[in-house]
Amino acid sequence: MKSTAQDEIRQNVRSHYQKAASSSSCCTGKADSIRDAEAASVLLGYSQEELQAAPEGANLGLGCGNPQTIAALRPGETVLDLGSGGGFDCFLAARQVGKEGRVIGVDMTPDMISRARQNAEKSGAANVDFRLGEIEHLPAADGIVDVIISNCVINLSPAKQQVFDEAFRVLRPGGRLAISDIVTTAELPSSIKNDLKELYAGCISGASSISELTDMLSKSGFTNVRIEPKEESSLFIRDWVPGSSIDNYIRSAVIQAVKP
Repeated sequence: MKSTAQDEIRQNVRSHYQKAASSSSCCTGKADSIRDAEAASVLLGYSQEELQAAPEGANLGLGCGNPQTIAALRPGETVLDLGSGGGFDCFLAARQVGKEGRVIGVDMTPDMISRARQNAEKSGAANVDFRLGEIEHLPAADGIVDVIISNCVINLSPAKQQVFDEAFRVLRPGGRLAISDIVTTAELPSSIKNDLKELYAGCISGASSISELTDMLSKSGFTNVRIEPKEESSLFIRDWVPGSSIDNYIRSAVIQAVKP
């Protein structure tokens, strides 16, 4: 994909999530937005305990799974969240790694970073650091991360191989990926695949197949690659584009890999 097309996609995605950061702000007093996000998150596999543990306004209900269930985080670990949004998964990870651990959230949308930092200040989460940046150019040093998590974000990148190369770079030897994302289970119709604006930003037309993701992860140097689609995800995916039968083509999946 040419750099101009990549830049256009990034701008569309950034604009889409800039609006999401503003429209469902916890400061608007719209309780319905909070309830909708919580209801969506229950479908994605988050427990009531997790929903109650994060600061109000951190959960925007924008994911497609719960990376916490596969991350197996341990006290003292350093965690990096790709596309951290309002900080929901970062705050949950911070509870698991404890005061001796550290969580870094990276997002390319300024409003999301501002919102996440405000949430961190309100909750007193001293072991969480939110950084503005692109997941293709991570603002993190080599080999400092134990675990990388992400929730329905890598599909939004027009340069996925570069994302995995960067993930490999910042992980320590033995570090691991624990990602929830969207994968294709059948060839997308051209009408969906060529929509580089609304459907791309909606986590649909940018999705890759399991074989494509496996090849990219292996090329970056990862081993023990496991990609497992969740059939039950069709129950919420079908509502993303009503009437389109999109659930015939994509699923949420857990993606795991290790840096040797």
